[in-house]
Amino acid sequence: MMRWIIFIAFVLFIDFYAFQSVKTVTKNKIGYVIYWLFSIAVFGNVIYQLTTFNNSKGMPQSVMFAFGLLILSMVPKVIALIIMFGEDIFRILKGGFNYFIGSKSTTFLVDRREFVSKVALGLAAIPFASVLYGMARGKYNYQVIKHTLFFDDLPKKFENFKITHISDIHCGSFDDAEKISAGIDLINEQASDVILFTGDLVNNTADEMVPWIPLFKSLKAPLGKFSVLGNHDYGEYVRWKTPEEKEQNFQAIKELHPQIGFNLLLNDSVYIEKENEKIALVGVENWGTRFKKAGDLNLASSKISKEDFKILLSHDPSHWETEVKNHANNYQLTLSGHTHGMQFGIEIPGFKWSPVQYIYKQWAGIYNEIGRTINVNRGFGFLAFPGRVGIWPEITVITLKKK
Repeated sequence: MMRWIIFIAFVLFIDFYAFQSVKTVTKNKIGYVIYWLFSIAVFGNVIYQLTTFNNSKGMPQSVMFAFGLLILSMVPKVIALIIMFGEDIFRILKGGFNYFIGSKSTTFLVDRREFVSKVALGLAAIPFASVLYGMARGKYNYQVIKHTLFFDDLPKKFENFKITHISDIHCGSFDDAEKISAGIDLINEQASDVILFTGDLVNNTADEMVPWIPLFKSLKAPLGKFSVLGNHDYGEYVRWKTPEEKEQNFQAIKELHPQIGFNLLLNDSVYIEKENEKIALVGVENWGTRFKKAGDLNLASSKISKEDFKILLSHDPSHWETEVKNHANNYQLTLSGHTHGMQFGIEIPGFKWSPVQYIYKQWAGIYNEIGRTINVNRGFGFLAFPGRVGIWPEITVITLKKK
């Protein structure tokens, strides 16, 4: 009960300052009514969805939509809060007691208040429009990001070997078959030698993937499609009736991979061969500092040698930071996902930022340390917030070259 009281108080506090911005700039009562109706509608929908959500099948699309509306409503209001609250502090410091009894300073402060309110509303409009675009279009704004990576010990026959790396499909969030089909076509257009998927096929349950099997089965790669599991593939975020039900779902999720043509590597490895030369693909189950630790790197590598050129598939990049990059077995290239780039941030040439970087040291793109390389894919799908703002869904294409 206390968490709901705190949540309601927080929302009302932010709404008060956002409303003050509107009220200072306009005297139009219709505008007031629209503002409050929108706020009440969003808040009411969020409360309804969250209080009726029992997590029996994971987070449904209705809850994600409600969460999206909350973000859409609250982000611009927080901007207004920061600016208006700061202005109130200034008014108290500048006007002091005279502000409350009415002096010449009052006129100055009221004029300043109107100016600051206009600034607050103008700045708040930017994130509002961005979040709205992210929910409407951004979540399917697929980007093909290409990298060329050089390695001293790459076998000669694998010069220009081409990899398409995808991650975090989260098919339980999909709501537009036409957009997903376009994304699948874009993957196939890359004409890569292999397609490597680094986990989180579903949000929670195996049945989420059933409608999408024909589409993902149509992915093509002449030398194979390989995959590993992510933290969401274990059914950890659902209240199952029995342990047996959870295990049945887990088995069904593993069986989905061959149904869509992927070779699922469960702490295992395979070789890809070209004209009597080979590279090793190593796949571990999920291993994360904050999530399930089912991955066993030593077991996964037990069939290969230290001298092999190795590509490791590991869902969570914290695995690379914690164990992989310093491992004696020398995993030249690691592919991960998991972070989604938080589905929110700024990426422009020369600058990249997202709040998730304060949690994960490697969170999007290529990182090199001590002669080891990792690519963190920003994810094909989305989860919780039904959109993407600034951090778009990604299809990575990596070309290997000999240094």
